[in-house]
Amino acid sequence: MIPGYVDFEFDLPNALLSHLIGVLDEMDPALLDPENLTSIPEAQGVYQLFLDGNLVYIGKTDAEAGLRKRLGRHALKIMHRVGLDTARVSFKAVRIYVFTAVDLESQLIRHYGGLRQVSWNGSGFGSNDPGRERDTTKFKEGHFDLTFPIDIDHPIRFAGRRNGHAAEFLSDLKTALPYVFRFQTAAVRSRKPHPDFDATLVEINELGPVTARGIIEQIVRALPRGWQATKLPSHIILYKEARHYPAGDVIATS
Repeated sequence: MIPGYVDFEFDLPNALLSHLIGVLDEMDPALLDPENLTSIPEAQGVYQLFLDGNLVYIGKTDAEAGLRKRLGRHALKIMHRVGLDTARVSFKAVRIYVFTAVDLESQLIRHYGGLRQVSWNGSGFGSNDPGRERDTTKFKEGHFDLTFPIDIDHPIRFAGRRNGHAAEFLSDLKTALPYVFRFQTAAVRSRKPHPDFDATLVEINELGPVTARGIIEQIVRALPRGWQATKLPSHIILYKEARHYPAGDVIATS
């Protein structure tokens, strides 16, 4: 023993985790909708998602992709899904001013029962557009997008032009949809539309409810021969091809 001196070691990661669990457990969840997210700060922290009151997902954010942005992305993800009413999904979010090197997300998942209990973690729920090379992927049982595939027959807001080039309609539809709609461009990694889209004039008939399926069918019918629109569990693609996708359904061909 050294006179006037003592070693003190504080287990900050476990103390933070323990206190955080207490805070989360005492909170009441809120509906995951845009209105409730407007007051959420764009800050680092952790959050939970609930389906019918049951915990299904745990995530964390940093300052660059903060809580509001991440929760907003999830709010879009659950829209227009077969078998999933958005009113069933709620959230809890906690801003954390001090982050340590501890992996809070993994430790929280472990505390709440692992992936068997927190079922949307590891199910592909948090994934972005998988990219062209993953369009042929076979979805495993329990995958979020296989359990709740996109609903292309859900009414959408598609106000605006009724006549124009296919490129304009495709861009408008991409903006209107809450899920990924990817279509062929002029070249790989190019942002310019395929020449067929710029050269094709389209007239949209808006009689009845407007749906992604209806708009795409009308666009594809106007395109030159060889185009195929395909619905995958998580997104829609439109390419000049005649191709079978294991998890896909053809929407329209030209």
